[in-house]
Amino acid sequence: MQNKRNVHLRLILVSGKTQDFTFSPNDSATDIAKHVFENWPAGWEEERVSSPSILRLIFQGRFLHGNVTLGALKLPPGRTTVMHLVARETLPEPNSHGQRNREKTTESNCCLLL
Repeated sequence: MQNKRNVHLRLILVSGKTQDFTFSPNDSATDIAKHVFENWPAGWEEERVSSPSILRLIFQGRFLHGNVTLGALKLPPGRTTVMHLVARETLPEPNSHGQRNREKTTESNCCLLL
């Protein structure tokens, strides 16, 4: 039996590719990531990830924690809600920040008044 209050999501990848999905209000961000991973759209092959655990949803500029349900977001019924789907790998090693070149420039931003 299909719930009439299903939530329609349009997921957008960083590449700009989109795909529409339908979920239950009881589905969590983790459930959505798993479903998308297991039903990866044919047009998204270049963006395929190795595991659903690295897929993250972004809604209104915020990452959704895995246990947040769609119902808790109080999404408007009957409308398609847009969310971003990103692959968030493990954090870089602590010393990788030192590889960035942060040398100060000798350029000056002041002006001389005569």
